[in-house]
Amino acid sequence: MRIDHRVVVFDAADLDTESRFWAGVLGGTVDAEDDWHMVLVDGRPSVGVQLAPDHVPPVWPDGQPPQQIHLDLWVPDIEEARATVTALGATVLASADDGVSADAFEVYADPAGHPFCLCWVTGR
Repeated sequence: MRIDHRVVVFDAADLDTESRFWAGVLGGTVDAEDDWHMVLVDGRPSVGVQLAPDHVPPVWPDGQPPQQIHLDLWVPDIEEARATVTALGATVLASADDGVSADAFEVYADPAGHPFCLCWVTGR
């Protein structure tokens, strides 16, 4: 079986805000239709955003409705990544750096409330 593209699709009531957020995070552009936006990175499909007028953001970590999926984005510079995603509209949910592990992460919510993590290697 051949697969040409792998695309994660987010539901959102506000297509413009959600697709602009992910285009900004991924360094891409938005190809917009009425009820579907595709974020293209280097001209290739990367993230989709589907209109869901009744979308209810998940409550992280274990509320109602619960999170059902999230992205882990590994970054070389957490300060730069943190500044970028918050400037684009992400909300900080939690931070986990135990001071011992070889890696750490921070949890954010995108504008539609979908959780994602910025992860980095601490080298400990």
